Amino acid sequence: MPYLTKPLILLLCLVVTGECRKHSHRVRRWTGTVETQKHGTSLAKKPPDVTKSRKMKTEHLLKVDDHDFTMRPAFGGPAIPVGVDVQVESLDSISEVDMDFTMTLYLRHYWKDERLSFSSSTNKSMTFDGRLVKKIWVPDVFFVHSKRSFIHDTTTDNIMLRVFPDGHVLYSLRVTVTAACNMDFSRFPLDSQTCSLELESSSLNCELVLLSWYNRLYINFTLRRHIFFFLLQTYFPATLMVMLSWVSFWIDRRAVPARVSLGITTVLTMSTIITGVNASMPRVSYIKAVDIYLWVSFVFVFLSVLEYAAVNYLSTVQDRRERKMRERARSQSLPCTCGMSQTRTMTMLDGTYSEADTNSLAGYTEEPMVPEEEQEEMHDVPEKPEHMVVHLSVSSESTTTKKKKSLRALNIIQNTHAIDKYSRMIFPGSYIFFNLIYWSVYC
Repeated sequence: MPYLTKPLILLLCLVVTGECRKHSHRVRRWTGTVETQKHGTSLAKKPPDVTKSRKMKTEHLLKVDDHDFTMRPAFGGPAIPVGVDVQVESLDSISEVDMDFTMTLYLRHYWKDERLSFSSSTNKSMTFDGRLVKKIWVPDVFFVHSKRSFIHDTTTDNIMLRVFPDGHVLYSLRVTVTAACNMDFSRFPLDSQTCSLELESSSLNCELVLLSWYNRLYINFTLRRHIFFFLLQTYFPATLMVMLSWVSFWIDRRAVPARVSLGITTVLTMSTIITGVNASMPRVSYIKAVDIYLWVSFVFVFLSVLEYAAVNYLSTVQDRRERKMRERARSQSLPCTCGMSQTRTMTMLDGTYSEADTNSLAGYTEEPMVPEEEQEEMHDVPEKPEHMVVHLSVSSESTTTKKKKSLRALNIIQNTHAIDKYSRMIFPGSYIFFNLIYWSVYC
């Protein structure tokens, strides 16, 4: 072992000597470089790297940790004035059923908090995001009649906080709020609504926080409804249904299926229109303007159905009466006028005759009526006081084309009941008069 110790010590000394030489060479090379820059030509001084310099934190700049921001500014002193303004970005929706409206707005607050003042040589403000809002005092303003509201958070919370060197603060946030609105639908859809958005402090009264311009801020919005949509969806279809019900007045009163189906169709269509309008409206206890128009239109349509019911009933009664009169006439013996060419005799019972009997007299020429006493002498016919005998002579030209046309026109007039004639004028005239009054009152 002793003979191995000396070589190992010698080897260790050589290694240490080599490392010392390398280190001295590095020190000499670095020193030479510095001396060359110092004694050589003058070079521009390299600016400091500001990215590597230590910045002051926001909490240290605004002295957030040095104050209790759970208390309002100037605690124990007068009320702090807080200015509030609103910039409406969009009016998203208005619901008549729920009686509310939804809008997106920018809500801004202005106040002064000397605890946030800082020194600045340029007198420029500093802008922060919503993370600093949780560490300082901000006004607790809320919407009084709000149903739902939220602060937008895409892509981050839409909150901006700007602090000025003298301590003035601007706090802005983007909010969507759904607020209640008491609407009056007595003139719907020809109405205009006034909805208000109210703001006030939730926990601080007017002795602590004074909102400009009052303790509760009222923002009134006047909303006017465009009627063109309702003209196309409600008024125009209702008017067409009423006009369609008038077509039955020109249809033959004997065409029962046509007139009944037309009346039922218009009634059901009006019922559908009324149901659709009421489904999109709140259940109010008063009559709306659109209700007046729709229900009056429904009454006109329903009256057209009742009109045909009256026409059909009266026509049936009239036909039954004429049938009885014809049967009664056949049962009676008719006098004969022998020896007279191209004559006809008609007996009228009790001096009354039907419209059909009158129309059947076309083409006859009138002759003087023979007294009853002469008839008894000439024909020896027993006296019948309940009969009246009329002698008429027929011309041979009754089959001409002109008289056929007149008889055809007479039959058309005979089939049209008098109620239909009057309805053709009364119904349109009344509906036009109603429209004049309605639009003059509500417009």
